[in-house]
Amino acid sequence: MIEKIAPHPNTTGISQELLKASIERFVQIAKEKSSAGSADGKVFILPPDFTRFHSRAGEITSLLYDIMPAGGSTWSVTDIMPALGTHAPMSEDQCTTMFSPAINSADVLRVHDWRNDVTTIGHCPASMVSDATNGMVSKPWPAQLNKLVWEGNHDAIFSVGQVVPHEVMGMANFNKNLFVGVGGVEAINLSHFIGAVYGMEKMMGKATNPLRAILNYASENFLQTKLSLTCNFTMLEEPLKKVVVFLDEDEFHSTWLGNKAIYRTRMAIADGGELIVIGPGVKKFGEDGECDVLIRKYGYVGTPAIMKHMEEQEELQNNLSVVAHLIHGSSEGRFSVKYCPGHLTKEEIEKAGFEYGDLEEAQKKYSELVDGWNNVEGERVFYISNPALGLWAHKDRFEEEEGDVEAGGGKMPAVNVGAGEQVGVGGSGGVGGSKA
Repeated sequence: MIEKIAPHPNTTGISQELLKASIERFVQIAKEKSSAGSADGKVFILPPDFTRFHSRAGEITSLLYDIMPAGGSTWSVTDIMPALGTHAPMSEDQCTTMFSPAINSADVLRVHDWRNDVTTIGHCPASMVSDATNGMVSKPWPAQLNKLVWEGNHDAIFSVGQVVPHEVMGMANFNKNLFVGVGGVEAINLSHFIGAVYGMEKMMGKATNPLRAILNYASENFLQTKLSLTCNFTMLEEPLKKVVVFLDEDEFHSTWLGNKAIYRTRMAIADGGELIVIGPGVKKFGEDGECDVLIRKYGYVGTPAIMKHMEEQEELQNNLSVVAHLIHGSSEGRFSVKYCPGHLTKEEIEKAGFEYGDLEEAQKKYSELVDGWNNVEGERVFYISNPALGLWAHKDRFEEEEGDVEAGGGKMPAVNVGAGEQVGVGGSGGVGGSKA
């Protein structure tokens, strides 16, 4: 018997009329400020991919295209490139769902290839990277962009997307859409690694952090968020002992994407707590084929083991984004993670370091939950229907510790990621699975 408990009300929203009027005004102001505003101009739109479908970014992109259609009399959209980062390209069905028929019928949608189709436009100082990684990496960070973005001779580039807490950047969007969304292998690998060793729980929900400082440096030298915390951040009075997260099967088809269930809840989960991830669409680990192989090989086994593997294995040294991803997906034994996937076997899940849960049983037990607190068979359960839309934290874990980055200052926290510093609970390997 499931007793439904009313979720926290969402009192923020933008009507279709207000959204359209705001975008029309925005385009008008952009034209007024541009020297090409009154002449024929090429416009590039950079929206997120389907994993941010619920942000209404597709709707915003479609409205922009309606105002500036290809072949228009003044400004016209010539290119729309979803900011995939490391994600797989959007399918035809996803493009049809996210963008308007006008966009899908025009030859304007482009695919970002993070491994091959980028150019390096500059480097951030090695000293910034060294500070951000506590001396673990002391080399310049390459600012990389898709060649079409950098060399396409566009008169305006519109970056569309939501400003929400993010596991790598602290807060998503702004220059992250450029340097990570359409960045290259070297830049993405190193940025993810910097975020991982700095500490996810020090990073998420914080607009000021060493990685953002690096991207800001790149913006200021090579390119010439308060509301989100209010709308997308849930501060909890008590740590959560049991959390159930649902992954929409059209949006989450890999643990690379689905592990947002871990990233966005880890600061809310109690020591010894349990996270159950229901992922009917999960069929692989990595979005990229090479990343998938490496995740299956090394697993989510906790920071010490992952760092040791990295020190010994060149294939991980050349794929630091995978190293970061494996660290991000490891609870360091503080709580358990049970994955209930639609298309991965018990053996595959446990080999990767997670506990395995039966999807059909989980769906039957938790199918009628509402966001927030629920009572399931006498047990309090906290339910989240889409982890991509926010960040959940217990107030004690979110409070900034002494030594964190200070606004306007260069103070960095001490980061200890060496083997032996963190120990998995019960020999779990750091997550709650069976891999040692």
